[in-house]
Amino acid sequence: MHVVDRPHQLGIGLLRAVVGVIFLWAGLEKLIGGGGEWSAAGFLQFGTGGTLGWPFVTGEVAEGTVFNPTHDIWVGFAGNETAMTVVNFLVMFGQVGIGVSLILGLLTRFGATMGTLMMLLFFFAAWEFEFGIVNQHLTYAVVTAFLGFVGAGNYYGLDRVVGQSFSPGLRRWLFSGDPAEEHGPALRSAA
Repeated sequence: MHVVDRPHQLGIGLLRAVVGVIFLWAGLEKLIGGGGEWSAAGFLQFGTGGTLGWPFVTGEVAEGTVFNPTHDIWVGFAGNETAMTVVNFLVMFGQVGIGVSLILGLLTRFGATMGTLMMLLFFFAAWEFEFGIVNQHLTYAVVTAFLGFVGAGNYYGLDRVVGQSFSPGLRRWLFSGDPAEEHGPALRSAA
């Protein structure tokens, strides 16, 4: 997709940077805010039971009821010290890396893809359907997928400049594609 109008390009660049700040902030909070003691084990052990709301569940729910069909997977990770070392590393440094990638608009398709994957994993781990299917994790997954799809690093990002020194294949999959190529209809304003 090729966005031709400056206001839309600016909007995409701004959205990319704002989402990048959100990821960076979350990663830095875990990395340095917790004094290096942050771990996902508590959430995976106790916070992955999930919720369901109307029309699936009405009335009082028995304490300890598990709605999340993937709950045992997450509890298994929490009980495995080696797995938790990997998970903690991937979450902390993944969020920092995704944030930096999106803020700078560098390796944007890769960063956006990893952000989408991370948010989908969080979506299934949390399994929060008390207020419907849309929650913050699914919303971030959709937004990061859009940023990767639209090639957001080409708009006020470094992908446009840095990506030109790489092969078209790498540029298409890791960077934001070729901003001059038309891969379909251009996104134009109605005005």
